[in-house]
Amino acid sequence: MKILIIGGAGMVGRKLAERLAKDGQLGGKTINALSLYDVVSAAVPTGAQFPVKIIAGDLPAKGETDKLVADKPDVIFHLAAIVSGEAEQEFDKGYRINLLGTQNLYESVRHTYEKDAKKPRLVFTSSIAVFGAPFPERIGDEFHHTPLTSYGTQKSIGELLLADYTRKGMFDGVGIRLPTICVRPGKPNKAASGFFSNICREPLAGQEAVLPVSDDVMHWHASPRAAVGFLMHAATIDGETVGARRNLSMPGLAVTIGQQIDALRRVGGDKVVNRIRREPDPFIQKIVAGWPRNLETKRAEALGFKAEKTFDEILRVHVEDELGGKIA
Repeated sequence: MKILIIGGAGMVGRKLAERLAKDGQLGGKTINALSLYDVVSAAVPTGAQFPVKIIAGDLPAKGETDKLVADKPDVIFHLAAIVSGEAEQEFDKGYRINLLGTQNLYESVRHTYEKDAKKPRLVFTSSIAVFGAPFPERIGDEFHHTPLTSYGTQKSIGELLLADYTRKGMFDGVGIRLPTICVRPGKPNKAASGFFSNICREPLAGQEAVLPVSDDVMHWHASPRAAVGFLMHAATIDGETVGARRNLSMPGLAVTIGQQIDALRRVGGDKVVNRIRREPDPFIQKIVAGWPRNLETKRAEALGFKAEKTFDEILRVHVEDELGGKIA
């Protein structure tokens, strides 16, 4: 089995590559080759027992996606995107990467595999930003797309195209709407949702963090470990079981900022919580106000997708995976 990860240098892409290297197989099939593509060079995952090809480039550039799929990978993970805050502030860049890059990939897959009886599984990471206010108390599987950000619009279009290309038999696509991934390791990025991780990650590591919104803001979360599980399950699930509606909202956990902080206190104590500094940011507040808060993910759960049940679990995953079990 040959696998391509587009966005292989990103946090989720890196963790997915590490898991694939550790397992050596996906869905019971031995991995024979892995390609990691991003705008910067990704790292070769430790312990990989198969060839790993590292490719750096510009996804929307002419001919780029043709080269990426020329060796016909069996599974393609499309994780690459300009994140929410950056896509909102840099309109042209967001559409170039998030929409044109995705369209080019879909077209390259369509033409490369045109004469092949077996089409590749293409897993597209979408976002709960495809939904926009006003919301019901819980957003169910039947709720319509009304994105209120450029990022959400770009992801929504990607979902529609994925479903249509799959319907036409051009590839076998599954789109997964990821919750906000928390706690993200590493340094803060330009995602408007970044503070959800920042107010946990930095305090647990002995550093100060800024909270730009009020304690009553509720959001939908899952851990990086859960995100990798979503991707691997989406890559191997029976397409006939998924049916014609190929885009799914992933399970997660709805908690307020106040509940996050309560969990942080239980896991790390007052000394950790006291490292959070409140500093309201109207730009972030406006974006977050239009985001989903709570979802009902019956379809995904029935299909076997799983996430954490408490925010304490999410914090402990971070402490185990990133801090070696130690809190500063």
